[in-house]
Amino acid sequence: MIASGELIAFHDGLKARPAGQIWEAVEANHRNNDALWKEEDLARRRNVPDAEIAANKRAIDGHNQKRNDAIERIDESLLVGLEAIQRQKQARLSSETAGAMIDRLSILSLKIRAMRLQTERKDVDQAHLDACRQKLARLAEQRADLAACLDRLLAEAARGESYFKVYRQFKMYNDPKLNPAVYGETGGRKA
Repeated sequence: MIASGELIAFHDGLKARPAGQIWEAVEANHRNNDALWKEEDLARRRNVPDAEIAANKRAIDGHNQKRNDAIERIDESLLVGLEAIQRQKQARLSSETAGAMIDRLSILSLKIRAMRLQTERKDVDQAHLDACRQKLARLAEQRADLAACLDRLLAEAARGESYFKVYRQFKMYNDPKLNPAVYGETGGRKA
């Protein structure tokens, strides 16, 4: 199984990725979250041609698809490890998968890193620094709470007390066969 402390250390760059299929998926998820973060920042620029923003948006869609694919691979890997567990009759279904929680831990690590940088700026006033320190503390609390929830879900699943399923995201906007704006494309915009 996987533990939240290991995930946080990996996400924060304090620990190398352990071997294994689940860790490959965790790494892919975190790498795409990081790339998404950077593209989202770029997509908010106002001093560049619209074509650059369009390129950012397409890159965002691609990274988001890979991110979601990695979440599904994380869940699949975890569920393989739980196959032999006899589920109790009153086992609780978790509406959030372990993979989704791991994804949120990844995002929180990115937010913590970015907010920490804000607390170290020299070109802002004290009010900005104080506000960012408060936000950093709140982000750390949120991550600790989420980590505890992940550990509890996995421990309960290992005892057969709870379970989760792989929920496919079916990102239709990325599939030219499912996105009507793409498969029905005629070169012009529909009114």
